[in-house]
Amino acid sequence: MTVLTEPKPNDSGPAAVGSDLIKVNRCRLCGSTALRSFVDLGATPPCELFLGPTQLEDPEMTYPLHAWTCEGCLLVQLPAHISPEATFTEYAYFSSFSSSWVAHAERFVASAVDRVGLDSDSFVVEVASNDGYLLQHVVKRWIRCLGIEPSVNVGEAARERGVPTLTAFLTPESAADVRAEHGPADLVAANNVYAHIPDLVGFTRGLRTLVADDGWVSIEVQHLLTLVQLAQFDTIYHEHFQYYTVLTAQRALASGGLSLVDVELVPTHGGSIRLWARPSEVAGEPTEAVAEVLAAERAAGLHTAAGHDGFAAMVARVRTDLLRFLLTAADKGATVVGYGAPGKGNTLLNYCGIRPDLLAYTVDRNPYKHGRYTPGVRIPIHPPERIAQDRPDYVLVLPWNLRAELTEQLAYVGEWGGRLVFPIPTLEVVKP
Repeated sequence: MTVLTEPKPNDSGPAAVGSDLIKVNRCRLCGSTALRSFVDLGATPPCELFLGPTQLEDPEMTYPLHAWTCEGCLLVQLPAHISPEATFTEYAYFSSFSSSWVAHAERFVASAVDRVGLDSDSFVVEVASNDGYLLQHVVKRWIRCLGIEPSVNVGEAARERGVPTLTAFLTPESAADVRAEHGPADLVAANNVYAHIPDLVGFTRGLRTLVADDGWVSIEVQHLLTLVQLAQFDTIYHEHFQYYTVLTAQRALASGGLSLVDVELVPTHGGSIRLWARPSEVAGEPTEAVAEVLAAERAAGLHTAAGHDGFAAMVARVRTDLLRFLLTAADKGATVVGYGAPGKGNTLLNYCGIRPDLLAYTVDRNPYKHGRYTPGVRIPIHPPERIAQDRPDYVLVLPWNLRAELTEQLAYVGEWGGRLVFPIPTLEVVKP
């Protein structure tokens, strides 16, 4: 998918020299052409396109990783350089490999059952249902459900788990087909997908089509407030097309006929918001929690375009600190390896220019990634057992958002005096 530029008539390039305003892309939510630079992370390959051994001498396509703030509606967004079909038809991410993530999903299902009043007569749909990590808990409660998952390989894993799964992208048309065949859903869950779709308005209309006229929609997505406050730039990558405050999420939901009625702050991905929405006709007034989070965003400056400025400087400091540590370790002859091969890790590695001379390899629990190489910087990926075999001096934890879970898993590193390194929000070297 390409994005057409719209330069001003007197410009020699896509932006006026010395200007922090640019008119090259059209906001996918409000249509404004006034976009302001949020952070420029250079050009990187798609974060989930891991390389096989025979591809190491092949070139890779890279795309700008430059996020913008819309001056009109304040939505922070990436241009859609890569289509969802290119990313999600076959996908390397399986949610169930994180035990804490599965437990998080189970807690969500329990709370949703109570909030919505789900029982054996109810119907639940999850959009981007991955490998059934969440809906398996719905199945166990004997509640009728359906997953909508575009990735063929991941959806097959869900069906093997006993979760009914349709291989499809959510559009207004596919949503109408599901509703016609299965009926309206009492609950539509769209956890960790609302950032992944370039057709934001069409996707939101699809959610409204799926949900019953008196039903509920639950969306979990990373909160831009914590992303900014904690310098979580590595969660910016090409398959994440937008980044939300509660304010911009309200505006996005309204584009499809949904209204926000409640919000919860949850710790996933370093700080997320769980949005509870209903069809606008029945939504009523939002809770006090919505007002409180909006006030926190306003106090942080995120309800103005200029309030988003300064993030790029925070990001540059993270890069400087991490590179200084790795270069010092190399000078001392210390061995540094990685733990995890998440998409966020690939943003970090490519932005910082970290290659195998500074990070010998990384490990991951997902067998799909074993024997492959990270995109761009081409760091080899091994099974987790490799760390105990090699006894490195330092382990750089790339999925820092799972800090509690991984600190426990990596406790054995301390047996030989090894240390764990967490790069974000500030560099920490800790004894496990």
